Amino acid sequence: MADKPESIMTELGFRYDPSDLYQQVINDVLHACQIMDAPRKLQLILAQPKNEIIMHFPVQMDNGDYKLFKGYRVQHNNILGPYKGGMRFHAGVSLDHVKSLAVLMTMKNSLVRLPLGGAKGGVQVDPGSLSTNELMRLSRRFVSALGDNIGPDYDIPAPDVGTNAQVMAWIADTYINMTPATKRWMGQAVVTGKPVDFGGSQGREKATGQGVVYILEELMPEMGLPLKDISYSVVGFGNVGSWAARLLQPHGSKLKTVMDHTGAIINEDGIDAVKLAAYVTEHGGVGGYPDADPASEDEFYRADVDLFIPAALEQMIDARKAEMLNAKVVAEAANAPTTPPGEKVLRDRGIAILPAILCNSGGVTVSYFEWRQNRQAESWDEKTVDENLRRHMYSAAQRVKLALHRYECDMRTAAYIAALDNIDRVYNIRGIFP
Repeated sequence: MADKPESIMTELGFRYDPSDLYQQVINDVLHACQIMDAPRKLQLILAQPKNEIIMHFPVQMDNGDYKLFKGYRVQHNNILGPYKGGMRFHAGVSLDHVKSLAVLMTMKNSLVRLPLGGAKGGVQVDPGSLSTNELMRLSRRFVSALGDNIGPDYDIPAPDVGTNAQVMAWIADTYINMTPATKRWMGQAVVTGKPVDFGGSQGREKATGQGVVYILEELMPEMGLPLKDISYSVVGFGNVGSWAARLLQPHGSKLKTVMDHTGAIINEDGIDAVKLAAYVTEHGGVGGYPDADPASEDEFYRADVDLFIPAALEQMIDARKAEMLNAKVVAEAANAPTTPPGEKVLRDRGIAILPAILCNSGGVTVSYFEWRQNRQAESWDEKTVDENLRRHMYSAAQRVKLALHRYECDMRTAAYIAALDNIDRVYNIRGIFP
């Protein structure tokens, strides 16, 4: 039997903190290792990232003053291939936060069987407080500070919270101009999530939301909840939440209530997700949407729905919210949206959880397609992208179901086991050098 998680964490010098997101994620990974009797070496290797890079760099503001920013890039594991993971610009970015997301990227990429490792990065900044020119200068200076720590064959960033296709374009352009002339043709592949006109992939903008829907198509009918008959709610109506809702609409699913940073809205007869997405683009949030009634946070969580989709930031669903939630299934469209106490409450109440490393993996999968297209100097149409994404998501769901039945565990643990099994096999084949 594999060592208990606390044994590995004690050996590595962790100071126990149940509120620490990184410890929560590693505890889940090590728990899965224990269930599958994974070798000790695998647990030790995965319990800490390979590289933790912290940098401070100055950026000139529009008024001529300089401001110092802190940036991070955590490279967790690359046994399967180059590091891969998003770049986040957010005031709450911290080392432990980025480390947690890097671990999830390793697990996510392995579960979907992408030839990529896991990484994450970001800058501690409120991007909304910067002008367009300041944001551009910050993005370029960050790339300059990172230097050789990113590259098309080594570590490939992507958009995350607070970044977008334009930021990826600035990153790629800066990297290309920093690269020797003989290698510049490959520089475009240094990041994914770029504008289509600059090497981006068709279908990338909707990819994470599309992946959520493909997983729901595969798993919800088996739970007796066909998509044409379900009602659902969404917290967070940015890229992921809005695309998931828009893509569920043709299935006949009814969106009853939505909440974001501007408030909550509810309409028992259903909310048009396409119209709401257009409203959010214009007004910056769901608050004040005219075709629904305003709702309190408690009313949002207590709304009677079949499916709840958390699509905002991490650690949003705590025990109090889990007690209020009136849903049969939670599909984690965001990374790590449920706290351990919240998860325990959901399980005790019999609410099924479709884990983030499964539901949230559509974005990185299409990012992988973009990286392939860049390297092969070709462009896929949206139908090809969608067909390949569907195949990857369905296959990942099947792996989770097989682990679920074999180990008789919860779905989150099954997803980790399916990912860890792949990583373990590759370590056994490759060994540890030297």
